Amino acid sequence: MRDQDIEPFFATLRAANPMPTSELEYSTVFELLAAVLLSAQATDAGVNKATRRLFHVANTPQAILALGQDGLEEYIKTIGLYRMKAKHLLETCRILVEQHGGQVPRSREALEALPGVGRKTANVVLNVAWGEEAMAVDTHIFRVSNRTGLAPGRNPVEVEQRLMERVPKEYLVDAHHWLILHGRYVCVARLPKCWECAVARWCDYQPKTPPPAVRT
Repeated sequence: MRDQDIEPFFATLRAANPMPTSELEYSTVFELLAAVLLSAQATDAGVNKATRRLFHVANTPQAILALGQDGLEEYIKTIGLYRMKAKHLLETCRILVEQHGGQVPRSREALEALPGVGRKTANVVLNVAWGEEAMAVDTHIFRVSNRTGLAPGRNPVEVEQRLMERVPKEYLVDAHHWLILHGRYVCVARLPKCWECAVARWCDYQPKTPPPAVRT
């Protein structure tokens, strides 16, 4: 993607969705952290279904710890890898209580030190909870960045660094939401919906996918 195409690319995404938000449901920073931790290799819809029940009875580190491993698993067993995620979430809650007064730390270093919380999760929390300029590169953003030519990279860290360099500052806070949603609903993995893509004119992907009715 040419440098001069990046601004209209994001301006178009913003015009279609001026105030993008995470599709994970949460009401506190801790709920956001827990939901993102549980969302690895799972859909947001599946996580929301489980956390609606979980957060109704336990939405603080102390309350999650009180459930214990077996109790927590009962609420999240519909989510993939739920046993490992329950263990990580409990260990994270224990650290939050013992080292951070039950609060979610605001530094990247402290967030990444929590079990089950990697760079992507830390970026989500920093960006969504506190509006920091951070780019959480998941499979959708990785695909869209490479396919469009916006920020090609061999791994998520390379893509993240390239995005931070190329995305205009006025779009940085919301850029990861726009790219995730674009990858989730339009620039999908198997067959991108180029025929309904509002930003196709600036995208490097060729050949553009034709509408189903004219596909041979």
